[in-house]
Amino acid sequence: MREPVGQQPFPEGRLLLSELTHRVNNEFASAISVVSLAAARANNHEVKVALAAVTDRLHHYALVHHALQMPEYRTQIDAAAYLRQLCLSISRSKLDCKDIKLVLVDHPISMQSDRCWLLGMIVFELITNAARHAFDGRSGEIRIELFPSGSFVECRVSDNGSAPAEFRPGRGLKIIEALVEGLDGRFKQQFGAQGCTAVVVFSA
Repeated sequence: MREPVGQQPFPEGRLLLSELTHRVNNEFASAISVVSLAAARANNHEVKVALAAVTDRLHHYALVHHALQMPEYRTQIDAAAYLRQLCLSISRSKLDCKDIKLVLVDHPISMQSDRCWLLGMIVFELITNAARHAFDGRSGEIRIELFPSGSFVECRVSDNGSAPAEFRPGRGLKIIEALVEGLDGRFKQQFGAQGCTAVVVFSA
């Protein structure tokens, strides 16, 4: 079978990750189906509303997972469009319920799909870390900026929260550093009175 013109399949070594992604997608679909059926059969209105909310949340979790799954082919895509869809799904699944606003300022940037995937994973981890640690139950804003910087691409993720006094970098930061290394990029994170700013710089 011939591959579509301009698209190159990834090495077979990624087959296991693709299989795992496929199974997780199936599990999400199964869970959504079970909860939806329970909502349809429920006689109590409050129960129906609660189960519908669970279904909606699971659906948005599934959309985030879909956006973060490894691309099947290496091709050129618009990183800004990719991040817009990812940020929308993250907002609906993780942030809206916490009254945290997610703002994306972007410029069209053409990137290979696998590098864009790595960038999406980095942005997801940074947003997740900010939502978990920066606001302590308060409302706030997380801002993502993506723009060209000479022959490089710069992505900034900032928040207007504050790091806990006892904050210690954990597994999330190690994941981010490994993903940045995959982009052959540089990563810097600064904490201040006005919040945290993380910067990732890499070649397009």
